[in-house]
Amino acid sequence: MGSQQQTGAFKLGDFSAEKGGTIEDAKLVWQSHGALNAARDNLILYPSSYSAQHQDMSWLIGDDKILDPSRWFIVITDMFSSGLSSGAAETPNYPALVTLADNVRAQHRLVTEQFGVKRLAAVYGFSMGAMQAYHWAALYPEMVERAIVICGSARTSTHNKVFLSGLLRTLEAAPEHQGQGRFSSEPKLALKAFSHIYAGWGLSQDFYRADLHRKALGAPDLDSFLRTDWVERFSLRRAANLYAQALAWYHGDISDNALYGGDLARALRAIRAKVLLLPGETDLYFRVADNAAELPHLAKGELKPVPSIWGHRAGNPSTNPEDAAFLQAQTRAWLQG
Repeated sequence: MGSQQQTGAFKLGDFSAEKGGTIEDAKLVWQSHGALNAARDNLILYPSSYSAQHQDMSWLIGDDKILDPSRWFIVITDMFSSGLSSGAAETPNYPALVTLADNVRAQHRLVTEQFGVKRLAAVYGFSMGAMQAYHWAALYPEMVERAIVICGSARTSTHNKVFLSGLLRTLEAAPEHQGQGRFSSEPKLALKAFSHIYAGWGLSQDFYRADLHRKALGAPDLDSFLRTDWVERFSLRRAANLYAQALAWYHGDISDNALYGGDLARALRAIRAKVLLLPGETDLYFRVADNAAELPHLAKGELKPVPSIWGHRAGNPSTNPEDAAFLQAQTRAWLQG
């Protein structure tokens, strides 16, 4: 197999959202690395995280990196409202809530219809991507061999919802907000406040205490760090899309469907995949304790916290070689097991 790369947009037609409404003429953007083998059994699905796009995610793909495209056919999917796939900012009459389960149903169509794959070697995900990996394992238990859940949970915790509520209320307070997460224009001041709130949650107290925003990331001072790493990054996204994805995150729950009727323990017990849980030791919203509570219900699960003071970013360590090495070792061992 080579290490070729392809990008495409899978046409879903008019796609019904599970909580009501339709995404008109929906599309799901994807990028692949590597090649699908003759048996069609080497596909690793890699769903995107909050506000991320596939070009932000490919840093961990390479022969000597976390996911090896010489062995695996790695397919990155861009969530709805990522700015690439159909989203609230670009799509007329976009549903009030598009869930993580909706994303997974769209991805299921991609892998079965576009690639003809009946079973996934793994679903690898960070943050909201990890929640999608969990959704895959619960909604399609016969189809997922392994799930690698990095800084994510099966259900959004109450404390996590407090964080997300702060982000949503900040956007709603903008004078540009027209209701239901739609905006007359981009709310620049609200997005600045949104970004500063996020900066206090995305990295741990220990990270800031160790002055790593300067020592590791090279910012001359805190104000510069908040501007370049947070305000400028989120300014690349549309407010309506940030709102829509935050709402999907808020409502994340693998059991919130007719199959499981809100019974989280039953949904976890239904998972047949080998599940590797990799929470960050200092993550402020996806806590180790959340995964520890899930573990007893998993038939084949392991919990291996990432020993890091980088908070949530320990799970996406593009600028942190030590945490990247930990994730690579754990992921490669799990894929071989």
